[in-house]
Amino acid sequence: MIVRLSGTVLEVHEDCCVIDHDGIGYEVLICGHSHAELNEAKGRSVVLHTLQYLEGSAAGGNLIPRLVGFLRTEDKLFFERFITVKGMGVRKAIKALQEPTSSIAVAIESGDARYLTKLPGIGKRAADQIIAELKGKVTDFAVGAIIQPTTQTPSKAGWTQEQHDALSVLVALGERPADAERWIEKARELFPDTQGVDQWLQAAYRASGRE
Repeated sequence: MIVRLSGTVLEVHEDCCVIDHDGIGYEVLICGHSHAELNEAKGRSVVLHTLQYLEGSAAGGNLIPRLVGFLRTEDKLFFERFITVKGMGVRKAIKALQEPTSSIAVAIESGDARYLTKLPGIGKRAADQIIAELKGKVTDFAVGAIIQPTTQTPSKAGWTQEQHDALSVLVALGERPADAERWIEKARELFPDTQGVDQWLQAAYRASGRE
């Protein structure tokens, strides 16, 4: 399994790029959101986090090994989760992911099917399916897009940064600030050993009685 590939960017096409590694050119499939960045890196060395799969029909005996490449580990992890959705094959996912991973994750967590239908190849039914299967499972990818550089809520004495970040995410997802604050505070009492923003979000919803 090839999980990492470093080399010089020789060519960048609409859905793939060619990476030169020790004189061997590797064709790597890419999602649209990384196209511009790879195009700017043409002629320079990059590191791609890769996912290897077989394309074709085993019955026909024409399986072809393919590589999908990502500039960031989190993009690869999101892709691996995205293709678990029913009916979401690798090629369909590559075509769909034209926007940054964090923006798509925010849309999923906020139930914004309208945003998802703007992605290539994603209709209303597919958007609803994505939300149904992934909502609550991609919060960690959404955090970076939701949390703004400026503080949106007053600092709470004794709260950790993760708890503040979880509060910001809850508010950005449409929860009332007072409710979100109360849920986090109750979660601090009930689940004090919680770690990570994603886990604090889950703890807050449990504390709210909505789970």
